[in-house]
Amino acid sequence: MSDGNALSSGLSMAELGARIRAERRARGMAVERLAELSGVSRSMVSEVERGAKTPSVLVLDRLATALGTSIARLLDEPVRPGVVILHRAQQHVVRDPSGWERRILSPVLPGVEFEFMRTTLEPGVDAGEFSPHALGSHEYVAVETGELRLTVDGVPHRLAGGDAAYFPGNRRHAFANDSADTCVYYLAMALGQAADAHRRPLPGGPHE
Repeated sequence: MSDGNALSSGLSMAELGARIRAERRARGMAVERLAELSGVSRSMVSEVERGAKTPSVLVLDRLATALGTSIARLLDEPVRPGVVILHRAQQHVVRDPSGWERRILSPVLPGVEFEFMRTTLEPGVDAGEFSPHALGSHEYVAVETGELRLTVDGVPHRLAGGDAAYFPGNRRHAFANDSADTCVYYLAMALGQAADAHRRPLPGGPHE
């Protein structure tokens, strides 16, 4: 893991850790259980909760998925439902040292687990494989520029600028840019609410 800046949101690592810990405790979940569900080691979960380590975007996403929520909810407080304008300077951005970033375009609403994001993958960057979300989740992808390799349950699909795709969010999914040009794509994600007992750790998930 990197201790460099993974977040450009004004949120400190201590504040992020506190939010993850609060979400875990609100679900009556022990650190060991969160580690098991996310595929992230217990020591890493503890260090992230203490604000001692900056998680990669992939690790942060796996923690959010294990908690049944999104990165957006870990970074921001819910707003009152209504018309919400998110100017560019107000949008939360998470960056991964490997060369990609996720810009969150949707506000956090009470009782709504939905995330709309714009992702930029630099040439040759593989963002890695993301954990399956809860049963009943849905993901929609639209490529703005460049080429995207979308892999769902081990099956790769090639998308070019203007192409779009849908897949059930409870599948293993990965995003990569094999080309020499920058890829920009949008992803909308609506999360289902499966019981904790139905969540399984992702084999081969990141640990330290």
